[in-house]
Amino acid sequence: MLLWALCSCVSSRHRLSTTIGSRIFSMSLFLLATAGIFAITFSFIIRLSPQTCPTRIFLFGVMFALAFSCLLARCLAMLGFTAAQGWGEPGVALGLFAVQVIISTEWLIIVLVRDKKPCEYSQEEFAMLQIFVLCLLLISLILSLHTLCRSFTYSYNYTGPTNQLWRAQALMLCLTLLLSACIWVVWIAMLTRGNLEVGRRPVWDDPVLCIALVANGWVLLVGHGLSQVAFFCRGEATAQEVPISFASWTSPGADIPGLGSQKEGKENGSFESDGENRRAQKRNKLNENTAYPEHHCVFQEIDPNKDYTIPRPKTTNYNQPYDEYYGQE
Repeated sequence: MLLWALCSCVSSRHRLSTTIGSRIFSMSLFLLATAGIFAITFSFIIRLSPQTCPTRIFLFGVMFALAFSCLLARCLAMLGFTAAQGWGEPGVALGLFAVQVIISTEWLIIVLVRDKKPCEYSQEEFAMLQIFVLCLLLISLILSLHTLCRSFTYSYNYTGPTNQLWRAQALMLCLTLLLSACIWVVWIAMLTRGNLEVGRRPVWDDPVLCIALVANGWVLLVGHGLSQVAFFCRGEATAQEVPISFASWTSPGADIPGLGSQKEGKENGSFESDGENRRAQKRNKLNENTAYPEHHCVFQEIDPNKDYTIPRPKTTNYNQPYDEYYGQE
């Protein structure tokens, strides 16, 4: 899938931009994590031994942490977070992935090196080691739901191919994380309580984990891996198309017969002649008033005996303040 993405999308371009390089690197990390999830299934098929125990403890949480970190970084990038733009997307994924690496390594060092005990663990302890992975899954699911709601909320602004592609990505991302969350709830419940209640512990412990690995691997591969490569190639093809032309917005009647030949005010002859006539009349009036100022405006003295003040209501009568104003007693 990675080679297909490189050959079909990047080989036709003369140069590799920053956005394309970061997207391909992020997809590479996710596909590597998915391949690791399928690969560690064999460590649970083989009987538990001092050699397979560290592999189970370390790789199970680490591979899922890398996969869910890539999904979380993809959600942040789609929501527009600055830290997840460009090369920040794989950087955020690797930073979150390093936390689970430290947790798993610390557990192995404490058990195998400091305590010098054999690599043995209980079902509850194995589930407790995946708390950080569960947090990544939960946060990614919440952000994907927010991204999906946001894509439908603001869909009225622009319904072109770019917005439809973004909405399809949000839908597939949300569906992938939702199915992954269901798988994790089921295998944790079966490993910690279910197998014990049906009397199948420890016979069913390894098969439950194998089924969970394979099922979640296929969900990640089909739901996000394959769809992300397809969306990436489709997005590159859409980006190379002719951009949207807003010329029709400034001249809406350009393509309509009978409206395209209308003239603006500057080019309209009748408007221009009418304006010249009015300006000429104003100039003539101004000249006449200047030559004969006595005919222009006659000022008269105001009679001091008349009262030109505006009547105001008296507010001394607080009970009925407007009675005197309206002539009432």
